[in-house]
Amino acid sequence: MDLSTTKVTFYNGNTIPVIGLGTWRSPPGQVTQAVKDAIDVGYRHFDCAHAYRNEHEVGNGLTAKIEEGVIEREDVFITSKLWNTFHLPEQVEHACRTTLRNLQTDFLDLYLIHWPMAYKEGDDLAPKHPDGTIIFSDADYVNTWKAMEKLVDDGLVKNIGVSNFNCKQVQRVLDVARIKPVVNQIENHAYLHQAKLTAFCAEKGIVITAYSPLGSPANRPQTNDIPLFEDENLKTIAAKYCRDPGQILIRYQIQQGHVVIPKSVTKSRIASNFDVFSFELDDADVKLLASLERDQRVCPEARALGHPHYPF
Repeated sequence: MDLSTTKVTFYNGNTIPVIGLGTWRSPPGQVTQAVKDAIDVGYRHFDCAHAYRNEHEVGNGLTAKIEEGVIEREDVFITSKLWNTFHLPEQVEHACRTTLRNLQTDFLDLYLIHWPMAYKEGDDLAPKHPDGTIIFSDADYVNTWKAMEKLVDDGLVKNIGVSNFNCKQVQRVLDVARIKPVVNQIENHAYLHQAKLTAFCAEKGIVITAYSPLGSPANRPQTNDIPLFEDENLKTIAAKYCRDPGQILIRYQIQQGHVVIPKSVTKSRIASNFDVFSFELDDADVKLLASLERDQRVCPEARALGHPHYPF
């Protein structure tokens, strides 16, 4: 493949930078500087969500660099996501406009339905019963999708997609879609390939965006399994290319044709994660990484177990 390839093209001809800065669980007070550092490094894609509770900080970082003249709004690709408590069609535009205000922009390049499950409507992002379990809503994401399409019609959003949807759920959207999803953003790394889902999306012309591409070491469940970053096979491959394990895992996603959104607030790590365009993994190493599959999910959204639209 072309080592300098830095964008992926959607079925509609629009493009997305192949690497973006993830902002999930980035500590409050550090996100603005991380965004500014990422722009200085060369990032032009930022992955956000209302549920991350830090979109205002992302907006501050983007606005600062625009005001400095380093970038213009059209230079960057901004993704955000519709949270589970806003799935009713009449709430979608309001939720989107809240995100636009927080990000200090007039439009989003990509807006995703964050999860297929709907929670009880309201501003509480995790509404709970007295016993602590999540209160579900019976809103159906296929109706939510029609409201997402209207956002495109109205110019608030350029592209729409889904996140954490399984094959059957993607197909249900396709069955009703006037504008089909450009992306399915899913957990994807060497311990969790979701091969059936990625093949299905490829067949349908839907791009995979891989979140937690490094195995989310900071958010891993406590198990006796070896963390991906400590896998001896990965260490061997990294040594072969004189690269760190994170760069190998990011390059691995790119060579599968995926968009990848590693998260960091440390400038040196942000820079390192972006430095993946000058080398290519050979076929043997790609196969070795593929063989590490453990079906090990670090982001199961387990509090939604029992929801009729739970995807896993």
